[in-house]
Amino acid sequence: MGWDMRVFGLIFLLVWPSWVLSQSEPLQITTVTRPPFSMVENGKDTGFSIDLWQAVAEELGVAYEFQRVDSFKAMLDAVETGAVDGAIANISITASREGVMDFTQPIFGSGLQIMVPKQESNLGIFSILLSPDILLAILGAFVVLFGGGMLMWTFERRHQDYFDMSAKEAMFPSFWWALNLVVNGGFEQVAPRSFFGRIFGVLMVISSLFIVSIFVAKITATLTVDAIQSNVGGINDLYDKRVGTIESSTAAGFLNSRDMRYVAYPGLEEMLEAFEAERLDALVFDAPILAYYANTQGADKAQVIGRVFLPENYGMALPSGSDLAEPINRALLMLRETGRYDALIKKWFGDAG
Repeated sequence: MGWDMRVFGLIFLLVWPSWVLSQSEPLQITTVTRPPFSMVENGKDTGFSIDLWQAVAEELGVAYEFQRVDSFKAMLDAVETGAVDGAIANISITASREGVMDFTQPIFGSGLQIMVPKQESNLGIFSILLSPDILLAILGAFVVLFGGGMLMWTFERRHQDYFDMSAKEAMFPSFWWALNLVVNGGFEQVAPRSFFGRIFGVLMVISSLFIVSIFVAKITATLTVDAIQSNVGGINDLYDKRVGTIESSTAAGFLNSRDMRYVAYPGLEEMLEAFEAERLDALVFDAPILAYYANTQGADKAQVIGRVFLPENYGMALPSGSDLAEPINRALLMLRETGRYDALIKKWFGDAG
């Protein structure tokens, strides 16, 4: 019996992960705020990735402590240098990162997407006509027509009955003459007869082409400016826009590969602040992060557009050669088999997760 116990103990030492036997301190797991994957609510760490790690730790029977850092780069640097035992948030598994650290099997399928300011779907005709630009254009048109009509009255009042009246009486008939001239290209019943009236009439007809074109263009521009500004359907529409993302992210790498100018922010909070302050026309970042913002605190000011592009997987990051990789992978498989993983997906992302 004693011999059997010694054999069992030897086998136990060979197959059980050495890090479990040697663990005397809680595992140090670093993370960064990335709702809905990692965040702090009511003083407690929460989010999909946080819940998933807690389930993994429960499967492994290990103690742990979270270290929340201010930037994604700081989190990855801590993993690369071995200052922590692992990291979890929305960490994309990439070839460059795999070269300096290890990853578990994927924990979430993601990709990049575009977020733009929310646009009003309806633009009433009265709101258009009452806009400052249109009101100014209408006022300018009235001034030009009234001034042109009164100038023609000055030339023609002694040459034909239509203009033979006092200045006060001629205000509307003169304006009406100028309006017909500009809109219809002439007022055949009242053709100019004086020398200066004929010259001025010809100039008015010619200039009316420009006046009408400018006025129509002004209204058309006001009607379509909203549509033009929101005409972002994909990544190719962003080359002339003010684009923002987070530095050292996969989104930044993608934009660099497309030679697209963008503003890089150190963290999610700074990027969203710039977006809310209207210093950016669009954000390019992880699809679930943008979707969560657009559906929560950004519901009245942001919308996610287009399809997800550059598909990528998230994983837990570990220092190179970490003994944690295999046990965590087994725990993740166990969570999928028991349905706990699917329950967490449904909790944080609903049926569409």
